Amino acid sequence: MRRRESYVLDEKEDNAVQIFTELGMPKNMAKTLLYLSQVPECKCSDIEHGVDLRQPEVSIAMQELRKRGWVKKRDLKKKGKGRPVHIYKAAMRLSEIWKAFEQDKIKELETVKNDISELKNIIECR
Repeated sequence: MRRRESYVLDEKEDNAVQIFTELGMPKNMAKTLLYLSQVPECKCSDIEHGVDLRQPEVSIAMQELRKRGWVKKRDLKKKGKGRPVHIYKAAMRLSEIWKAFEQDKIKELETVKNDISELKNIIECR
């Protein structure tokens, strides 16, 4: 039997997950993203073990990460019959993903500031 090394998040990465979560990213998505940023490619089960999540939690996180274009998926066909295994890898470096996330948060902040300003004008005009 072949022994596989499994990657797990360290304390620094756990801290990054916490900060991403405080900034509004779902925790499971942050964990999955940090895991993927540390490995060349992996299967869903690798992520499950590496960040201590269940399969449905990883699948939901992957859907969002793929939708944002941050993760790529390819299928690995098994010998014989059966479903292919999904292999995932980061589509860009974590620093590039962080920049995209930062831009989303800045846009969100601007929207909130505009809404507050508009509400203030409405209330003061009464």
